Amino acid sequence: DCASATPTPTPSQPGSASFPRHLTIVPETALATHTSPPPGGSRSYDLQERRRSGNMTCGLQEHHQRQATDDSEAQMLGSADLDGIKSHRFEDVPAVRRHLVRKSNKGQVVHINKDHKEPSARSRKLDRTPHEVFVELNELVMDKNQELQWRETARWIKFEEEVEEETDRWGKPHVASLSFRSLLELRKTISHGAVLLDLKQKTLPGIAHQVVEQMIISDQIKVEDRANVLRALLLKHSHPSDEKEHSSFTRNISAASLVSLMVNHQNSSNHTGQAEPSVTDPLMDGGGYCWCLNSSVHLQKDNPPILGMHRSKSKHELKLLEKIPENAEATVVLVGAVAFLEQPSMAFVRLQEAVLLESVLEVPVPVRFLFLLMGPPIANIDYHQIGRSISTLMSDKHFHEAAYLADERQDLLNAINSFLDCSIVLPPSEVGGEELLRSVARFQREMLRKREEQQGKELKVKEPKCPKDKALQEPFKPGVDPLRRSGRLFGGLIRDAARRYPKYASDLRDALNPQCMAAIIFIYFAALSPAVTFGGLLGEKTGGLIGVSELIIATAMQGVIFSLLGAQPLLVVGFSGPLLVFEEAFYSFCNANDMEYLTGRVWIGFWLVLIVVLIVAFEGSFLVRFVSRFTQEIFSFLISLIFIYETFSKLGKIFQEHPLQRCYLVNGTWTSSSCNHTVVDVPDKVVGEPNTALLTLVLMSGTFFIAFYLHQNFGVPISILIMVLVDYSIKDTYTQKLSVPTGFSVTSPEKRGWLIPPLGSDGQFPVWMMGASILPALLVFILIFMETQITTLIVCKKERMLLKGSGFHLDLLIIVAIGGVSALFGLPWLAAATVRSVTHTNALTVMSKAVAPGDKPRIQEVKEQRVTGFFVALFVGLSIVIGDLLRQIPIAVLFGIFLYMGVMSLNGIQLTERMLLLLMPPKYHPDHTYVRKVRTLRMHLFTGIQLVCLAALWAVMSTAASLAFPFVLILTVPVKWFLLPRIFTTREMQCLDADDAEPKFDEREGQDEYTEMHMPV
Repeated sequence: DCASATPTPTPSQPGSASFPRHLTIVPETALATHTSPPPGGSRSYDLQERRRSGNMTCGLQEHHQRQATDDSEAQMLGSADLDGIKSHRFEDVPAVRRHLVRKSNKGQVVHINKDHKEPSARSRKLDRTPHEVFVELNELVMDKNQELQWRETARWIKFEEEVEEETDRWGKPHVASLSFRSLLELRKTISHGAVLLDLKQKTLPGIAHQVVEQMIISDQIKVEDRANVLRALLLKHSHPSDEKEHSSFTRNISAASLVSLMVNHQNSSNHTGQAEPSVTDPLMDGGGYCWCLNSSVHLQKDNPPILGMHRSKSKHELKLLEKIPENAEATVVLVGAVAFLEQPSMAFVRLQEAVLLESVLEVPVPVRFLFLLMGPPIANIDYHQIGRSISTLMSDKHFHEAAYLADERQDLLNAINSFLDCSIVLPPSEVGGEELLRSVARFQREMLRKREEQQGKELKVKEPKCPKDKALQEPFKPGVDPLRRSGRLFGGLIRDAARRYPKYASDLRDALNPQCMAAIIFIYFAALSPAVTFGGLLGEKTGGLIGVSELIIATAMQGVIFSLLGAQPLLVVGFSGPLLVFEEAFYSFCNANDMEYLTGRVWIGFWLVLIVVLIVAFEGSFLVRFVSRFTQEIFSFLISLIFIYETFSKLGKIFQEHPLQRCYLVNGTWTSSSCNHTVVDVPDKVVGEPNTALLTLVLMSGTFFIAFYLHQNFGVPISILIMVLVDYSIKDTYTQKLSVPTGFSVTSPEKRGWLIPPLGSDGQFPVWMMGASILPALLVFILIFMETQITTLIVCKKERMLLKGSGFHLDLLIIVAIGGVSALFGLPWLAAATVRSVTHTNALTVMSKAVAPGDKPRIQEVKEQRVTGFFVALFVGLSIVIGDLLRQIPIAVLFGIFLYMGVMSLNGIQLTERMLLLLMPPKYHPDHTYVRKVRTLRMHLFTGIQLVCLAALWAVMSTAASLAFPFVLILTVPVKWFLLPRIFTTREMQCLDADDAEPKFDEREGQDEYTEMHMPV
């Protein structure tokens, strides 16, 4: 057994056997002269002479090979007898025992921590728990001063990052592509090299000494190469960040390192007493390059050796440490070609405990694994590629777990074979484009899926290791479904309140964070811009009865109440496109039937309160499960079309009112070279202004393009500000401005007040309409229900890791009830605004910094609190005092924002993508699931059905029955659940109607919150 046959030299520790305080390094020739026998006479045998290391003993073997015990005996023995004595010269000697070294048939696998003695009670249990890994590849290169050093050329946290040779900087992270030959060479070297598992060393010299000894035992290197290999292992390490930091790098070959090396070397002889001087030969390479070690070092008896100097962490180290997972352990890969070796030599080391090796790694991460490969420069061996191969293997989750749990060499070889089973070999053909590699990722995903399924059958599901992980998983257990019906009246409402209100104190404490302060400023602009935009358009659609003032007050009042009482305060309450469409339709209906619009809204609000109480009492929120992607995309596409249509319709009216002509009316007189007549009557409405149409087009287009290209963060407020300044600077051209009253006043004081009489201004409101208002109330409730509940589903997705739960029933009751009461004051109804709510949640999301370069962002936590929503609503309400500033906003700028909302809302809709596929040849179709797994004609049929439903909705909205469009919209739900299953298979429906949208936190060009959802804005 290798473990029992090989002793375990230990490094110098306090309290160990005494060593000399002064060690002198002298040439080996001097030692040989000193230990040679005196000429003539018999040679006295001194047991102390046997206290020497293996290389010294072998060095003196030639000198004593023909001697037996003394000269007289040698003269009486023959040559054969002398050879027999010589062959047993270095065997076991009584009273001075050396451990025998026997080679294993399976190769040299050494468990350093095991010996014949029973482990004491204090011995620490081996820790083989797999950790995250950080891998660093170092290659032996010549620096500018013609000195050899270990140079970092690549690193792995999850993906490979290589140092670009020309610029000496890190390249972009990428998936490592390995040559198949290098993997085979790696497997061959591991099968024949030295494998040291659970090595009990804590210093680099100690590790290096054990590695070299094991290489000698396994016949990979010669005894005389010991010093050269040791010197190579202890060369200094350099990194690309060293020169940037302008800091000197501490060399590993220090006085303490040499002393530690000598002490380990002395310990390997397993003796006691006075130590003799030891030597190290100069390191000579094939070209005659030489390093000499002639120095005197002092070793303090009571102090362990210290490697290098401690230095403060640089900015580069701190930044990289943030990317490395907590409790990660490092793997150091050392590869290089040297001239003094005759064959490649390899060692794979797993330390018993991870140790921090100073000045070895780029960052101070404890080292657990070390891989060494050195050999002569052979044409058929690429040491760099083999180093990349083992580094990639160690960065692979399954392989490094196997490396932690390996008991012998064969376990490592089995892990390599498993890695090869899931690897893909590309033929050596030229790849003309990325499209040719489309099937590679799909093929690999399929292989990984099968691999996980196989492992799932063999292994049980592991329990979370820490309480925090258990807490994160607890809210997402199947038993805690917020939409599950309890079977009793108001059961869902009571459950929501019982789950959320006990956490009210934490909702206030969690807001004490700088990120919440930044979110308040950001969401304030995100909430104010739509309020002003929708308010301006609502004022035009309702004849000034409801405008900017009413919408700002409603947003502030309802937002404050909801932030204080809501179960999910991350939702942002606001006005939306569907409600705007309904308000316009109901206003047209009231005008056509000679009824008061605001009074009708009061009775709709009354019925809204009754409807929401009944729905919440019977836990009707579960119905949101039936509103699938099929209906959501039709709804969103319809609202986007309305926004785009209204924008260009308004632009067309401006061009009609202010046409481009050769004659313009100036102060009541037509002036032109061909016009000399006078007009006496000038209408009150401003028409025929020169350049108004062109400036309106410029303002609208400029607002759209600025918001589009600055879609991240403050794109919309910045676009409004820039275009307002442009309009303000052009004083000689008329543009229609936003109508905002002065101070705390309604939009049209001459038409209405703050309190709306339920019986009408003249008390003649039709009685039948009071009861009939339940029908439009149902339609309004459908819109609010769909927007609020679907927005809650999006915000509370399990990927966001919310811990305080949601409140479908409680939130719906608060929003609808407040809206119903608000109708008494002539305020608009509001719902949970999808885009603003997702923006609010993203602004409060703390992303984990321990994300490997190139990996997807991961959520660390979300600041679930009530303070940001409260202050955002409060600040929006206080914005009413800046009426003078709001009156400077041109209507054209608001329509530019509507165009932006309409276009951006189409980005996240799968229906839009499938419509474009109708015009695209199949060979150019993208690599999507619904393209690969559904036949093209079947996919186009599904798209056609959605377009038919969309056309029906548009037709209803274009007629006098536009008020009923929410009812027609809700009819698409039974179409999806009862008609489509008769046409498409279950698998086709899973591909075409799957709700697979995940939160996106990586900021890529052309994407923002609009692309994350398929709901109207």
